[in-house]
Amino acid sequence: MAAAKQVNIAIIGAGGVGKCFLGQLETLAQRRPSPKLVLTYISTSKKAIYNSDYAAIAINDVSSKLASSSQAPLAPPKLIEYLKSSGSKTVLVDNTSSQDVADAYPLFLGNGISIVTPNKKAFSGSYKLWQEIFSAAEQSGAKVYHESSVGAGLPVISTLNDLVNTGDEVTKIEGVFSGTMSFLFNSFAPTSGKGGQWSAEVRKAKELGYTEPDPRDDLNGLDVARKLTILARLAGLEVESPTSFPVQSLIPKELESVATGDEFLEKLPAFDSQMEETKAAAEKEGKVVRFVGSIDVASKQVKVGLEKFDLSHPIAALKGSDNIISFYTKRYGSNPLIIQGAGAGGEVTAMGVTSDLIKVLSQVA
Repeated sequence: MAAAKQVNIAIIGAGGVGKCFLGQLETLAQRRPSPKLVLTYISTSKKAIYNSDYAAIAINDVSSKLASSSQAPLAPPKLIEYLKSSGSKTVLVDNTSSQDVADAYPLFLGNGISIVTPNKKAFSGSYKLWQEIFSAAEQSGAKVYHESSVGAGLPVISTLNDLVNTGDEVTKIEGVFSGTMSFLFNSFAPTSGKGGQWSAEVRKAKELGYTEPDPRDDLNGLDVARKLTILARLAGLEVESPTSFPVQSLIPKELESVATGDEFLEKLPAFDSQMEETKAAAEKEGKVVRFVGSIDVASKQVKVGLEKFDLSHPIAALKGSDNIISFYTKRYGSNPLIIQGAGAGGEVTAMGVTSDLIKVLSQVA
């Protein structure tokens, strides 16, 4: 019998999403024995595990082994050299949000190493990096997939690509792209009932783990702006960066420069009246306020910020921390194609990465 074909897997990042992905990779390797998936490299920002003879690293206890490893991670040029010399097809799984790793994507792809990743920074940074990534992939034949860079495991990017690649005309994309913002506004301005004070809802969201350690990293709108940048580019707009269009920050100007997230939360109640006024203005019109992103493809307008919606609108009726993304297209007419569900969380984000890995395996193995 001919030996089963082998694909080597290299992983950067073993935090929340990284740990979940390892569990899913182990299951995938058992369920799909061919091609044989061999973990040959794994690293965090400080430690790594790899063998000079490319011997397989056991997935089941890799997290504890990584913690006690004395090996340092390889810098991208050295890692490329190591992965290329194995003689097997290799997929790099970048489970970080590192700009440095993202900047090296064209090098990896140019050397025939495919990439799957939830790292938004690679695809929402400069438009030049975006072009270099896809140009390198096209020239080498390596694959690059990033479903989880928008909406975690929700099929947002694959759906948009299908619409564009089959010749549909996307006219508008609109939605709630942040689990944090979804949770905050569904609690602060519910469709029925009063809702809590803004500062109390922000504090609660942080305690439940919905926000970044410093909630300002969510409230500045940049996370949503990054996702909008990616979708706008996939829809054909040459968006230069996430700061090249209007993004409304919900951080009071006076609190932008306070030293810590905890200090921000302490001082936020003094500014509750601003958000109460916004909520009351919407209620007078029989509406609720939501934090949304929108892309008007025809006018090339991209924006992120607060908008008012009728209570019957799908965006108003969202529950919990769900995301909702509406695609308005020529084929779908006045009723948009809507994708809704959990847009954050380790397991669902890792699912998007695993799903992308399966796509790559079907093309390279």
